[in-house]
Amino acid sequence: MRSKVLFITGILFALSPWASPPLALAAGLLFGFFATHPYPKQSRTTQKWLLQASVVGLGFGMNLHQVLRAGSAGILYTAIGIAFALSVGYLLGRAMQVRPTSAFLISTGTAICGGSAIAALGPIAGATEDEMTVSLGTVFILNSVALLTFPFIGAALGLTQQQFGLWAALAIHDTSSVVGAAAKYGTIALAIGTTVKLARALWIVPVALATSALKRLRAGTTAHAKVQIPWFIFLFVLAAVVNTYFANATSAWHTLTTAGKIGLTVTLFLIGASLSPAQIKRVGFRPLLQGIVLWIIVAVASLLAIRAGLVSL
Repeated sequence: MRSKVLFITGILFALSPWASPPLALAAGLLFGFFATHPYPKQSRTTQKWLLQASVVGLGFGMNLHQVLRAGSAGILYTAIGIAFALSVGYLLGRAMQVRPTSAFLISTGTAICGGSAIAALGPIAGATEDEMTVSLGTVFILNSVALLTFPFIGAALGLTQQQFGLWAALAIHDTSSVVGAAAKYGTIALAIGTTVKLARALWIVPVALATSALKRLRAGTTAHAKVQIPWFIFLFVLAAVVNTYFANATSAWHTLTTAGKIGLTVTLFLIGASLSPAQIKRVGFRPLLQGIVLWIIVAVASLLAIRAGLVSL
C-alpha cells in the first residue's frame, strides 16, 4: 500500500506545474531506490506508448521547414556517428570481454536511440532476457546521468542552443532524455535536439535489417526476423506539417504541445521508477564499464566536433 501511495504521488507530481523533466526523473529514481514498484509491467508498456505520443505532441510545436533543415543535415552526422559508435563499441566489448550480444546491444543503444534500439534489435540478435536486462539497465542509468548533467555542462561551456540541441541529439541515448535535456536548455535546443534525434532513431530500420541478414547468413537460413518500424517518427513530421500549414488553429496545436511536454515529464518519472538497486546490480561491472567508456568517447568526440565547427546546422 505504501508503494502504491508513493507511486501515485509521484505521478501527480509529474503532472503538476511544479515538475520539470529532470525533477520528474529524480523523483522516479528516488522511488525506484527506496520503494518496490507496484506496477512494473504496466509501467513499461505505458512509458513506451506515452513517450511516442508525447513526441508526436511536441511535433505540433515544430515548424516543418526547421524540421526538414535539421533532419537533412542530421542524417549525415548520425550516419557517421553511428558507424563510429558501433566500431568503438565492438572494440571495447572485445577488450573488456563483455558477452558479444550484450556488447552489441549496448553499442547499438549508444549509437542509435537507447532502449528503443535495444528492444528492437534484441530479439533479432537472439538476446536472452538477462542480456536484455543488462543492456537496458546500462543505457537507462547513463540516460539518467545525461539528463541531469548535460544542461549544466552546456551552460558551463557556453554552448548556444543550436550547439546544445545538436550535441544532445548525438550524445544522449534515449529520445526521452534528449527531449528532456533540450527542453531544459531552451526552445531552439528542443526543436533541433528532437528533430536530429528522430532522424537518428530512423536508423533502427536499416541496422535491424542488416542484423537480421547477418544472422541468417551465419545460421545458413532464409527465415526473416520481424523488424519494428518506428512509425511515431512519421507522425511527428505530420504534426509539424499540420502546425506549419494550418496556423489558424494555433491554440489547439499549443494545447497538444503542452500535453506532449507533460506526457514526457510523466514518462521520465516512470523510467526513473523502473530502476532499482537489484537491476543495477544485475548490470554487472564490465557491461556497465563498456557503456560508460563508449558514452564518454561519443559525447566528448561529438562535443569537440561541434565546438570546432566540424558539425553544425
